[in-house]
Amino acid sequence: MGFLRPKIVMPPPLPEPEPLPVAPTMEDPEVAAAGEAAVAAVKEKTGRKKTILTSPQGILEEEESYKPSLLS
Repeated sequence: MGFLRPKIVMPPPLPEPEPLPVAPTMEDPEVAAAGEAAVAAVKEKTGRKKTILTSPQGILEEEESYKPSLLS
């Protein structure tokens, strides 16, 4: 029963892609300046005080909190 299915029309072929632009090299002064700026930004962030003040093992002391109860 092939006559009940619609005819499939093939789409036109895709056009050829454009060639890629030339990649910048490390000798380019703009690339070198951008790399130095990225390194300076990372160094600036690592110079700040860390927010996590515990070691990887966690807190080793016992908790000094008191939870009141009705019995005591």
